Amino acid sequence: MSAWRDDGVFIYPGELSVSGTFEGRNAVEKWFRNFFDHYPKIKFDVHDICFKNIFDFTGNNVAAVHWNLEVTNRDGRAGQNSGVTVITIEGGKAVRAKDFFFDQGQNFKLDWGAA
Repeated sequence: MSAWRDDGVFIYPGELSVSGTFEGRNAVEKWFRNFFDHYPKIKFDVHDICFKNIFDFTGNNVAAVHWNLEVTNRDGRAGQNSGVTVITIEGGKAVRAKDFFFDQGQNFKLDWGAA
C-alpha cells in the first residue's frame, strides 16, 4: 500500500456487497485484503499498459491497464473475467483507481458468492 496516497480512492463496479467507492488508504487496503482472502488462487495476465504521459513515471499521470483474470474462491469455484483498471497518479502515488469489467453478470456474482 506504499504506492497509494493516504487519501487514495478505489472504485469497484457492480451491485455486490464488495462494490462501491472506498476512500482512504485504510479502506482500500481493507478491500484488497478481503479480495485476497476470498480468492486464495489468483492469476492476472496483463495485456496492455497505456500512460497518458509516457515519459512521467514518478509525477502526475494516468495509467490504463488491460488484464485478464482467473480466480478460484474459498469454495473452490473457478471464475474468469477481463477488464481495464484506470489509475490516476499524483506525486508518484495512486490517488484513484477504477475497475471496469467485461462480465458483471451471473458468473461474476457467483464468483463472489452473491448469486
